[in-house]
Order: sequence, then C-alpha cells, then structure tokens
Amino acid sequence: MTALAGMVVAATAAMPLLTGPLSWSILRAVVGFGCSGLFIATESWLNAKAEPAERGRIFSIYMFGTFLALALGQLLIGQAQIEAAEPFNAIAVLFAVALVIVSTTRAEPPRATASTWLPFGHLSRAAPVAVAGCIVSGLVSASFYSLVPAWMQDEGIARETIATFMLFAVLGGLAFQIPIGRLSDHFDRRIVLLMLSLGFAATAIAVVKLPHSRQVILPAAALLGGFMSTLYPVCVANAHDQMPADQVIAVSGRLILVSGLGSSLGPLIGTIVMARFGINGVFYFMAVVGLLLAVLAAARRLVAAPPIHQERTFEILAPQATPLAHDLFDPQTLGARPE
Repeated sequence: MTALAGMVVAATAAMPLLTGPLSWSILRAVVGFGCSGLFIATESWLNAKAEPAERGRIFSIYMFGTFLALALGQLLIGQAQIEAAEPFNAIAVLFAVALVIVSTTRAEPPRATASTWLPFGHLSRAAPVAVAGCIVSGLVSASFYSLVPAWMQDEGIARETIATFMLFAVLGGLAFQIPIGRLSDHFDRRIVLLMLSLGFAATAIAVVKLPHSRQVILPAAALLGGFMSTLYPVCVANAHDQMPADQVIAVSGRLILVSGLGSSLGPLIGTIVMARFGINGVFYFMAVVGLLLAVLAAARRLVAAPPIHQERTFEILAPQATPLAHDLFDPQTLGARPE
C-alpha cells in the first residue's frame, strides 16, 4: 500500500509542473493505477477480516468514510482555486498523512495464505449478480458524475449550484451506507440489490418527470446518489459470500476491474445517448440499466438458493496469540510440554 500511495503522491505533485495533454494523460493513468491498487488492498483486507454475518455492515463503514471524503471534496470545489497548485499540494499532503496512519497502526493483518488463480469465468458463474451489479454500478456512477455536471455547466448553471447538486448526491450515498449494509446482513443480498435497483430506476425517471425546482431536485439527487452508491458494496459482499477466502484478493481485483470497465463505458454510451436525446435520455438510460439488474437479481433469487459462505482457509490471529517456542519447552524433561 505504501508503494501505491507513493505513486499517487508523486504523480499528483507533478501535475502542476507538467501541464501538457500527454503528460497529464500519463500522470492520470498513474494515479488511477495507484488508487485501484489501494482499493484492492483495502477491500481485500476488510473482506478477509469480516465475518459473513457482519460483512455488509463493515463494508458499509468503509464506504461511509469514502463518501464522507467525497462530500468534503464537493464542498471544496466551490472554494478551491483549481487553476493553482494548492489543491494538488493538498492532495499530496492528505495521502502522506494517510501513509503515516497506516504505517503506525497496530491492527493485525490476516495471516498470509497462498492465493489460488481465479479465472474470470468462474467468478461470473459463482456470483453473476455481483459481477453484473459492479458493471452497472460503474456504468451509472460514471455517467452521472461525468455527464450531469458537464451538461449543467454547458447550460450556464453556476459552479456553486453544480457543486451543491453533486454534494446532495454524495450526501445521499453517505446516508444510505450503514442502513443498507445492516439490511444486507439480515436478508438475501440479491433481494437488497433488487430493491436498490428498482429504487434507483424509479428515482432516475422521477428526476425527468418532476419539476426541476431546488425543493424537488435536490432531494431527488440525494435519493439517486443513495441508491447508486450502495450497489457496489452490496455486490462485493455478495461475491465474497460465495467465494473461498484464499481468493479474497483475486475477487476484489476482479470486481474493481469490472466496475472500472463499466466506468469507462458509461460516459461513452451516455455521451451518445445525450447527443440524440438530451440529458433526459441519460437518466432514462440509467433507469433501463437499473431495471435490467433488478430483473437479473430477481431471476437468480428464484432459481438459486441463498449462498452458503465458504469458510476461511485461515484464522485471523490476535497479537501474540501464538505461544513462543520456549513456552512449550520443559527443561526438566528435555521435551515439549503437553498442551
């Protein structure tokens, strides 16, 4: 994690110095690679530590922290001078502080085990709803967060208003995390995904149909962000419920990969849709994608039983839980003491 965070810090600090299109493309790729690795390491650790009955709650706390940071970032957009070097320096400082916190923590990592190779087709067969849900999460999130602000800017809407709208979407994601995480621990996660997908689709359609006053559109943005942001963590928990723990890193990496694939395709498809049908077409596109995920989750729930989590192939040890060699050795008998 230290090496990956160092890559992000170095690339971010270099951005004010190298402002050409090619150099920024390379630096952004480095930042993306480093952040993806950090997400894989963090989510793998969390899923290895979490018991199946509390995985949704633990992962929701992680996502709560993520969306809290996103909310603060949205507030800073309206205040920071993005043309200057100060925002980039602030990012580098925050990553450096995070490195200090991680490096000095006393939390015990899971005991290392040999990870087996995970063919992508095996994960798709074992957890098709989770894989499809991660793709959908990437599609709709990237479409929303990239196209909607761009459209609002083209319409001449003030930057502060755009930041407020996006802030409400992020705050909705923040508010939904822990309740949905707890809910997914008590019910079949596919049922939870079904409800989230239907709620997201209904809200996306409502954004088009309802009046676009601040009293209506801001709560709608919060609901949309709440439903949208909880798709990914519930999908991750569902996938890990059905896979052995020695593949936790491979599963986390595959899910981040498919979510990134959706994030890459979302703006491309959304741009084509928006060019022909306007911004309303983007919301209808997101609604259709959400409905397709709901149909898949319902179909899998009908034909397949709830998953039985495969137990860990390792134990998580507390600090100094293992007895030392001299504690097991009895000098009177020159042999090992009986346990």
